[in-house]
Amino acid sequence: MSCIICHSCLSGIVLRKDCGWRGIDSYDLYGRRFAMKANNHNHYKSIRYGAVAALLSATFFGMGIPLAKLLLGEISPLLLAGLLYMGSGIGLSLLSMIRHFTLKEHTLLSESRLRGSDYLYLAGVTLCGGIAAPVLLIYGLSKTSASTASLLLNMEGLLTTLIASLIFRESVGRRVWLAAFFILAASLALTYMPDSEGWSLQLGSILVMLACLMWAFDNNITRHLSHRDPFVIARYKGLVAGSTTLAIAFVSGNQESSLSSTTGALILGALSYGASLVLFVYALRNLGTSRTSTYFGAAPFIGTIVSVILLNEAITIQLSVAMFLMLSGIALILKEYHEHEHLHEELYHEHRHIH
Repeated sequence: MSCIICHSCLSGIVLRKDCGWRGIDSYDLYGRRFAMKANNHNHYKSIRYGAVAALLSATFFGMGIPLAKLLLGEISPLLLAGLLYMGSGIGLSLLSMIRHFTLKEHTLLSESRLRGSDYLYLAGVTLCGGIAAPVLLIYGLSKTSASTASLLLNMEGLLTTLIASLIFRESVGRRVWLAAFFILAASLALTYMPDSEGWSLQLGSILVMLACLMWAFDNNITRHLSHRDPFVIARYKGLVAGSTTLAIAFVSGNQESSLSSTTGALILGALSYGASLVLFVYALRNLGTSRTSTYFGAAPFIGTIVSVILLNEAITIQLSVAMFLMLSGIALILKEYHEHEHLHEELYHEHRHIH
């Protein structure tokens, strides 16, 4: 049975009273079922659930930047990018096997299968977010500090929100556009660095921002798949993107790595990309693209703090000014209040119902 839902309410709740159903079976990350009623949408519960998922996603991803910087001394950038996403695919495959054998059949997460145009969207997120973005990020990280790279990741949330507004017609108010000015100013402060010849454009910062642009497209394409099984999406993206990047690395002669470094990269990828992606998809269902990206904006600051503590990176005046500008921009986005209903195109979604 199919019902019509909107993009900002991708938790699968029935919106139309004439659908004939009173509620549906919904499941948490561990496959436990909880009932959601159609009459009030359990609005606040959905928001809390989505916020927790988005913040956990941000934490895993944010800590991945300084930890990846540590591995760059032993692994080439291209090989590291491939290992990170391969770790994501392997980790999620193992998790799916454990869930299959340990959970009872009626408690397993029931999700709509991929079909039709879903595979085109999946190819898009794999190319943009699984191959291009991590390669650009790791190469950029090799040419700049982890704290700078982490802070520049704020561009991803901003670009995701702007693309969601300009292309997918999500409601965005004046504060977001003002926030864009602050975040762009901070990014410029981190992109132009002083050297012996004055001020010069830093290639590392540019590569990190291009990675953010690729992930912004990835996030907005993922919205079309958020009603499908997130484990399938993440596994496919990790395995295909990881194997493709690894193949390129081996062909180009970038295959040197110790066993310990390879294992560490795979584990890091399972957490910072695999677990983070699944949590991000679940957050999209409950919060929508713009709000999820706002919560995910904590990732750069988490990465910056960990970089300073773990890597002993200096807190420069330039970094402090950029952090202040970005915090100001994030604060403006958080204050943004959606006074009007969002404009959503209707979407048919299959799910299980309580009869």
